[in-house]
Amino acid sequence: MEKRKDNEGEIEKEEANNSLVLFSALRKDIANVLDFLERLKNEENQKALDVDQAEKLKSELAFICTYVQLSYSNLKLFEYVMTAKGQKVENLLLSILHYVENNVGGIYDMHHVLASLRENINHCISSHHRSKSSATMLEEQLNFLLLNLHHISKFLAEHKFPLVTQYEILQNVCGNVRDFHGLIVNGCIEHEIVEYVLPQFQLMAERVGHFLWEDHIDEDSQLSKLDENDQTDENAQLSELDENDQTDENAQLSELDEDDQTDEDSQLSELDEDDQTDEDSQLCELDEDDQTDENTQLSELDEDDQNDKTSRLFKLAHLLLKIIPTELEVMHICYTNLKASTSAEVGHFIKKLLETSPDMLREYLIHLQEHMVTVITPSTSGARNIHVMMEFLLIILSDMPKDFIHHDKLFDLLARVGALTKEVSTLVRDLEEKLRNKEGTDETNRATLDLQENIELLKRDLKHVYLKAPNSSQCRFPMSDGPLFMHLLHIHLNDLLDSNAYSIALIKEEIGMVKEDLESIRSVLMNIEQELYKDLWARVLDLAYEAKDVIDSVIVRDNGLLHLIFSLPNIIKKIKLIKEDISNLHEKIPKSRGLVVVNSTKKSVESKSLTTGKIIVGFEEETNLILRKLISGPTDLDVISITGMPGSGKTTLAYKVYNDKSISSHFDLRAWCTIDQGYDEKKLLEKIFNQVSDSDSKLSENIDVADKLRKQLYGKRYLIVLDDLWDTATWDDLTRPFPLVEKGSRIILTTRKKEVALHGKLYTDPLNLRVLRREESWELLEKRAFGKESCPDELLDVGTEIAENCKGLPLVVDLIAGVIAGREKKRSVWLEVLNNLHSFILKNEVEVMKVIEISYDHLPDHLKPCLLHFASRPKDSATTIFELEAVWLAEGFVEKTEMKSMEEVVKIYLDDLISSSLVICFNEIGDNPTCQIHDLVHDFCLIKAREEKLFDLSDFLPRQITIDDEEHFVLNFDLFGSNKKRHSGKHLYSLRINGDELDDCLSDACHLRHLRLLRVLYLDINVRDSLLNEICMLNHLRFLFIETKVESLPLSFSNLWNLESLSVYNEESTLVLLPRIWDLLKLRQLAVNACSFFDLDADESIVIAEDTKLEKLRILGNLMLSYSKDTEDIFKRLPNLQVLSLELKESWDYSTEQYWFPKLDFLTELEDLTVDFERSNTNDSGSSATINRPWDFHFPSSLKILSLGEFPLTSDSLSTIARLLNLEELTLYYTIIQGEEWKMGEEDTFENLKYLELHQVTLARWEVGEESFPALEKLKLRRCHMLEEIPPNFGDIYSLKSIKLVESPHLEDSAMKIKEYAEDMRGGDELQILGRKNIPLFK
Repeated sequence: MEKRKDNEGEIEKEEANNSLVLFSALRKDIANVLDFLERLKNEENQKALDVDQAEKLKSELAFICTYVQLSYSNLKLFEYVMTAKGQKVENLLLSILHYVENNVGGIYDMHHVLASLRENINHCISSHHRSKSSATMLEEQLNFLLLNLHHISKFLAEHKFPLVTQYEILQNVCGNVRDFHGLIVNGCIEHEIVEYVLPQFQLMAERVGHFLWEDHIDEDSQLSKLDENDQTDENAQLSELDENDQTDENAQLSELDEDDQTDEDSQLSELDEDDQTDEDSQLCELDEDDQTDENTQLSELDEDDQNDKTSRLFKLAHLLLKIIPTELEVMHICYTNLKASTSAEVGHFIKKLLETSPDMLREYLIHLQEHMVTVITPSTSGARNIHVMMEFLLIILSDMPKDFIHHDKLFDLLARVGALTKEVSTLVRDLEEKLRNKEGTDETNRATLDLQENIELLKRDLKHVYLKAPNSSQCRFPMSDGPLFMHLLHIHLNDLLDSNAYSIALIKEEIGMVKEDLESIRSVLMNIEQELYKDLWARVLDLAYEAKDVIDSVIVRDNGLLHLIFSLPNIIKKIKLIKEDISNLHEKIPKSRGLVVVNSTKKSVESKSLTTGKIIVGFEEETNLILRKLISGPTDLDVISITGMPGSGKTTLAYKVYNDKSISSHFDLRAWCTIDQGYDEKKLLEKIFNQVSDSDSKLSENIDVADKLRKQLYGKRYLIVLDDLWDTATWDDLTRPFPLVEKGSRIILTTRKKEVALHGKLYTDPLNLRVLRREESWELLEKRAFGKESCPDELLDVGTEIAENCKGLPLVVDLIAGVIAGREKKRSVWLEVLNNLHSFILKNEVEVMKVIEISYDHLPDHLKPCLLHFASRPKDSATTIFELEAVWLAEGFVEKTEMKSMEEVVKIYLDDLISSSLVICFNEIGDNPTCQIHDLVHDFCLIKAREEKLFDLSDFLPRQITIDDEEHFVLNFDLFGSNKKRHSGKHLYSLRINGDELDDCLSDACHLRHLRLLRVLYLDINVRDSLLNEICMLNHLRFLFIETKVESLPLSFSNLWNLESLSVYNEESTLVLLPRIWDLLKLRQLAVNACSFFDLDADESIVIAEDTKLEKLRILGNLMLSYSKDTEDIFKRLPNLQVLSLELKESWDYSTEQYWFPKLDFLTELEDLTVDFERSNTNDSGSSATINRPWDFHFPSSLKILSLGEFPLTSDSLSTIARLLNLEELTLYYTIIQGEEWKMGEEDTFENLKYLELHQVTLARWEVGEESFPALEKLKLRRCHMLEEIPPNFGDIYSLKSIKLVESPHLEDSAMKIKEYAEDMRGGDELQILGRKNIPLFK
C-alpha cells in the first residue's frame, strides 16, 4: 500500500517535472518570437510592421502562457480554446512574416521557431490532463503569471475596451501587483515584510485568470459589436461546432461547473494557514465561506441581483471588489516600510502607485457602494454612516492627484485614504455577513460611529496640512431673470435638505445656513427700488449663483474637495457680510419712495392701432354671438368678455363689433379704451369721458373725473370697450364710475387672463377665442397678399399650406401675409417662404415675441419655469395632466406648502397658466385631460429657457437634455463615458433618451453614475443589469421611466428614497413590487405595464410591518390581482390612492358563491378606477350559471370615473354601480350583460353621470327610464352590433350634448330620431350626432 503511494507520488513528481520542461521550452520559443518582433521594429529595409497585429500576437502568446500555467484549474473547453489560440498565433505570425522582407525572416530562422512553437503548444495542451494543483507557486512562476495577466488586461483595456474604466483599473491592479512582486523577486524588498501577503498574490492571479478566461469565451453579442476587427478565426471555429454541442458548451460557459469550482477553491484553501492572518483575510474580503467556495459567495448576494450574473461588467466589478484589497495591502506595506527606501526601483514603483491608486480606490468604493445597496437596506443600523464616509473618500479621490495638494504630503494623504477605505470595506463585509446570518448588528453599528469623527479629523488636516488654499475667484450670474433664479434656488436648496442623500450629509448644515441667509436677503431686496440698489442685487445674484455651483459641485464631486474645504465656508462668510449690510437698508430707504419689485421685466405696451383699413376675416359665429349679446339680453348692465392667447385676434374681434352699424345705431354713447400696463386711472377715465362727451379738452387737476363720467353716462345706453386689461384691481378702478342703470348698457372686455374675465362677469359667460380655421387663415392671407384679386391657381396649394402652418394665429397669418405681399407672386418664391416659415417668424421677433413676452412678464416667478418646461417637448404635442404633475414635481418647479398637497399646488399652477391664455387645456369629457402650447409660444419658451439656462448642453450648467437618435447620442457621448473624471453633464437635472434603436448605444462603456444631481431620468430603451445598479445609486431621482427585464424590484431600489414617480415597462413578466415598494415612501405615481404585490403563483403569506404605509401614493397601475387574503390589508396601506388600474384574474369565492372582487370601499380618496377581468377557460366552481351571479362590488363612494372590461354583469351588478352618487364617467367594454338586456328601473338612477360609453357589449335591448341619466352630456356607442336601437328616452335628457357612434351604422336612424325629437322639445341644434373623429353625421 505504502509502496503504491510512493509510486503514485513519484509519477506525479515526474509528470510535474515533465510539465515544467515542456513549459520551459514553450517560454523559450515565445521569447524568440518576442525578440523577433522587437528586432523587427529596428530593421531599416523592411516593410512597415503592422503594430496592431504585433500587439495581438503578443496578447495571444500571453494568453497561452497564462492558461498553460493555470491548466490545473480544470478550465472549461480548455483543449478546444487553447488549440484555437495556437492556430491563431500561427496565423498571425505567418501574416507578419508575409509582410516583411524575405531575408529578414531567414536571418532569424523564424519558420524553425514557428514549428517548434507549434509543437510545444500542442504538447503543453495535451499534458494539462496530467497537471495537478500546487498549493503555492514558485516565485519565478508567479512572477511570469502576473506578467502575462498584466499583458492580457493591458491589451483588453487599450485595444478592445478603451472606453470601459473597469478594464483600465484591472490593468493597473495587475501591473502594480506584478511590479511589486518583481521588486520582491529582485531582492529590493525584504521577504519578511511581505511574507504574509504573498498567498494573496497567487489567489488574486487565479481569480483574474478565471475571469479573463470566462470573458474571452463569452458569447455575448455586445462584445462582438465593440470592435469587429477583434473577431478572429476563433469565433469562426466556434461557429463550426456541432449545433447541439455548441448549445451545451455555451450553457456550460455561462457559469462555472460547481464541482470544478469546488476543486479549485479547495486547492486555494490548502494555502499554509499561518500565512492566512485575520488581517489578510479581511483585506482579501474572504471569510471561511469564501475560502470554501467563491461561487457560493456570489450566490449569497441578494436574490434580486441574480440576473446580473450574466453581465460581464457585473462580474468584472465583483472581481475588482475581490482583488483591489490586495492593492490596499501593497499601499500599506509601501507606506509603513518602504517610504524611506533609497532604492531607485522602489521609488519608481511608489511614484507609479501614486498615479494609479486614486482611480483604483475610487472605482473600488463606487463598486462597494453599488454592492452595498444590493445586499444591505438603507435603514440598516450603521449603513448610513458607512455611506457618508464613502462619499467623503470619493470626493477626495476624485481630486487626487491635483496641484492644489502639497506634493510632499500626497503619499501620506493617500495612505490615510487607503486605511479608511480598508476600514470601510471591513465594516461592509461584517455588516453583510451578520445580516446574512441573522445576527445582531449593534457591535458593527457602534464601530461605524467612529467614522464621523474620522471625517472631521481628516477635514481639519486637509485644510491645514494637505491642501493649498486656492486663489479667490468670482462667479458672474449668467442669466437675465434674477428673481426666477432665486425662486428655483430656494426650491433646490429645500429639496436638498429634504433629500436625506448621503452626499448631503457632509454639507447639510452649510446648505441650511446658505438657504436661510439668502431667503432673508431676498425678502428685503425683492421690495426695494431697483435703481438705488442694483449693484447690491447684482452682488447677491453672483454670490447665490456661486453658492449653487459650489454646493452642486460637492455633490457631483466636481472639484468637490476644494469646494468642501474652502469655497463653501468662504461663501457662507460672504453671504453673512451682505446680510449685515442689508439689515440696515430699511433705515436708508426714503419714506417717500414706493416699493418696486427689483429686476422687474414689465414693459409698457404701445397702444394698438385701430386703423379703419385693417383687414378683418373669420370669427363669423363669434361676431354674431357678440352682436346678439350686445343688442338683446338683460336690460341691466352686462359684460361681454373675450379671452384668448396673445395674437389670437381679441382686439380685432372687439373692433369689428364695435364698428358694426347696428351697434353704432343701438347705443347712445360709445368709448374705446386700451389699458397700458403702467396705466394712470385718472387719464384713462378722462380718455373715456372725452369720447362719450365728444370733447378733446383737458380737464383741470382738481376735477373729479370719475364723478363727471358717471353723470355723463347716467340715463344713457352706453358701450365701453376696455381692451387688454390685465388685473382685477384695474377692472374695479375703471368700472366704478359706470352706472348700473336698466338701459341695456354693455362693456366689452378683452383680456389674456381668464381670471379677470370671470371677475368681471355679470350675466354672460366669457368667450374664449379659438384659433382661425384653415379656410379662415387662407382667406386672411389671400386678402392681405392680393387685396380684392384672387390667388392664381398655381399658387393656391402652396398658399393654403402656408396658411395652415400658421397654426390659426391671426398675428402670424398677418405677419407672413405681409412677407409674401412684398414679394414676387411666383411659385418658387412662395415655396421659399413655406420652407423657411419658422425663420421668417423669428426674424420679426420684435413684433411677434413681444406680444407673448408681455404675458410672460406678467406671470409670477413660480409659474415661469412651469411654462418654459413645455418647450422641452416637441411642438404640437399634448401632455397629460398626470405627466405634467409628475415632471413639474420632479424638476423642482413646485414649492411645498403646509396647507396644500403637492397635487393641489400643481393644479393651482396649471389653472393659473391656463387662465393666462398661454397654455391650452383640452378637457373633453371621456378623455384624459391634456395641455399644450401654441407653436409660437413654444418658440418663445425655447428662446427664454435657453436664456435662463434651463435647457441646452452648450450652457455652462445645463438642466436638461433629450436624446432622440443615435447621431444625437454620439454628439453627447461625453455625458456617458466612464473614463473621464470631469463631465460636461455632471450638473444635469433631467435626461431623456428615446428610441429602441439606441439600445446598443448604451453599452457597457456608458455610465450614468456621475450624473448625481439627476432628478428626472426617462430611458425609453432596454436597461441592462449593470446600468440598473447605477441608476439605483442616483438617490436624488424624483422621476424614473425605464424598460427592463426583471422579475421583482431589486433591493437596490431601496436607495431611491426620493423617488416620486416610477414607470416601468417590464418585458415578458409581471413585476413583483413587495417588499421593495415600501421603502419608496415619497412615491406618488407608480405605473407598470404589469405588476403584482407578490408572486401570484406563491402561496406564502406576506408579512408586513404594522406601521408600513405609502401615504403619498396617488396613482397605481397596472396591477395584476387574484384572490388573496393579504390584498385588502395591502390596499389599506395606500390610504390616499386616487387612480387605480387593475387586471383581475378570475377567482371564485366559495364562501359567497360569487366571483371574488377586492373590497375597495375603504379607499376614500379613490376617484378613477379601471378593472379588466381575465376569464379562465373554466371557472373555479365549474358551474355554467356563474355568469349570472351578481358581483359583490365594494366601490368607494368617492369614485368619479369607472371603467370595467370583459366583466359578466347582471342587472343587480349594474344597479350597484348606479348607486355611486359621485360617478361622472362610466365605460363598459367587451362586457357580457346577462340576458342581453338592461332594464333600468326607477331605482337605477345615475344621478351625476355625464359620460357613458358602451364598447362591444352583449346588449340587445336597452330600456331607459325618464330619470335614469339626468345629468348625461355625452353617450358613446362603439361596435354595439347587437343593440337594436338607442332608447328614445335619451331625447328627454336636456343636458345631453352629443351621441357618438363608432362602427355602429345600424344605430344612426334611432340617433337621428332622438336628435329631431330633442330639437322639437328644446329648440335649436344643440344635440350633435357624431361619427369617427367627431365628424357630424347627417342624413
